[in-house]
Amino acid sequence: MQMTIRMPDEYKSRIEEVSGKTGLRKSDIARMAIKKFLEDFEVQSRGERASGKARDLIGVVSSGIPDLGTNHRQHLINLMRDQKR
Repeated sequence: MQMTIRMPDEYKSRIEEVSGKTGLRKSDIARMAIKKFLEDFEVQSRGERASGKARDLIGVVSSGIPDLGTNHRQHLINLMRDQKR
């Protein structure tokens, strides 16, 4: 299918810049953008949250700090204080 789209000049220059840097054709960039939009739309319409995309990664890393989830603010403050020293 062939499609014609109108877009602001700003997008055109940015797409040409990306095309030049990556060697991708402008049509390749448009196809990639449309594909990403459709995938995101499908996920959103199913009601899946962003965490669903990373479900297999959640909980894989251990900080070694047992109360990090409940006291994260205090841990960040302590970390910043320690870095100033």
